[in-house]
Amino acid sequence: MKAEVAFYRRLEEKNVKCEVCPHNCRIKPGKRGICRVRVNLDGTLHATNYGEYSSLAVDPIEKKPLYHFYPGWNILSVGTVGCNFSCGFCQNYRIAHEDAPTRFLSPDELLRLAEECRSRGSIGVAYTYSEPLMWYEYLRDVLPVIKEGGFKNVLVTNGYINQGPLEEILPHIDALNIDLKSFSAGFYRSHCRGRLEPVKETIKLCAGRTHVEVTTLLITGLNDTPKEIEELSQWIAGIDPSIPLHLSAYFPAYKVSLPPTSRATMTMAREVAGRNLNYVYVGNMAGFDNDTLCSHCRALLVTRQGYRIRLENLDGDRCAVCGQTAPLVNEKKEGFDHQT
Repeated sequence: MKAEVAFYRRLEEKNVKCEVCPHNCRIKPGKRGICRVRVNLDGTLHATNYGEYSSLAVDPIEKKPLYHFYPGWNILSVGTVGCNFSCGFCQNYRIAHEDAPTRFLSPDELLRLAEECRSRGSIGVAYTYSEPLMWYEYLRDVLPVIKEGGFKNVLVTNGYINQGPLEEILPHIDALNIDLKSFSAGFYRSHCRGRLEPVKETIKLCAGRTHVEVTTLLITGLNDTPKEIEELSQWIAGIDPSIPLHLSAYFPAYKVSLPPTSRATMTMAREVAGRNLNYVYVGNMAGFDNDTLCSHCRALLVTRQGYRIRLENLDGDRCAVCGQTAPLVNEKKEGFDHQT
């Protein structure tokens, strides 16, 4: 289904300028933007993916990954098509960069699905799999509907969006996992065809307004040096040292065939980042301890074995041992079946 784009400007000769993301694409009649889901139809810019979903599942919240937001719960996860980055290592390239089949789901229909999934321990809806910010026109309509229905909205995103559009939807977002793909501007230019600074601005803006966790995929030889990990983790710590950082191991995908990230690299990265941040987790590689400890007294707060979660030593939002506030959102809601 098509919908007129929320943020764009009409130009001369029926050209348009999209203003949803920092690419600010100038699009001629009949042409599409970098994301492939915005098309200029005779001087009017349309999103072609409004309400169109390519993927739908109920996942553990830890799979997003979010470790400090309702640990042990599930969430209805939905994804569209399209992306405003061009990462050669994309693990979801079939829906991000190819013509995947889709089906239509109105905001009210998604709310009904969320209600049906409540009995499965689902706390709301995660917009994920492809780039949800390229579903912007749908998000602007559906986020308030889901929120007013008593559910949580979660975005798993590359964070590449202009501030105006972000400000409009941010009040309806309860949590984000934002990809910080590298701390190198050159990496973003060469491997994502984007820019680092707008992503940093998104993280800073969102961290002050809602729950944020950050993920970095460590790719062999591209963004995995101790120096870069030190700089990246120091920068996050400058915002808040309690922002969780998820270090994810890379495996060959799409157009990149470099060797998978080694265990030694993941161990080093966790050690380096852990000097600056209170909570660093390792994903996509078995054998790492991803329990959550109190940053003050080191008491065990959450144990994790895969997606089997157990809450320990928590008194509301505080460590039951020392009283330190724990940066965990885990309030219990009547009517949800908490899965442990």
